[in-house]
Amino acid sequence: MGTSVLSLRIDHELLERLRHQAAKRGMSVQDYVVRTLIRDDFDQRFQAAVEETERFYGSPGSGDADQDQDQDQVRPSAGIR
Repeated sequence: MGTSVLSLRIDHELLERLRHQAAKRGMSVQDYVVRTLIRDDFDQRFQAAVEETERFYGSPGSGDADQDQDQDQVRPSAGIR
């Protein structure tokens, strides 16, 4: 897998906040931004997978005969915003 360059123009205040957050984690601004983007991308892909799973198996309250039994189980989307 190769790498590419992405150039951004951001205001000074945002850059200072990014520097502060990166420094708290002992990271460079570049590493902090890349990790944030990777985490956000993962969250979006995970949410899409959860939604697909719920469509496949049915969402909570869909009228299944086992609905009472399902209420005791944790749904895949538990804790996802």
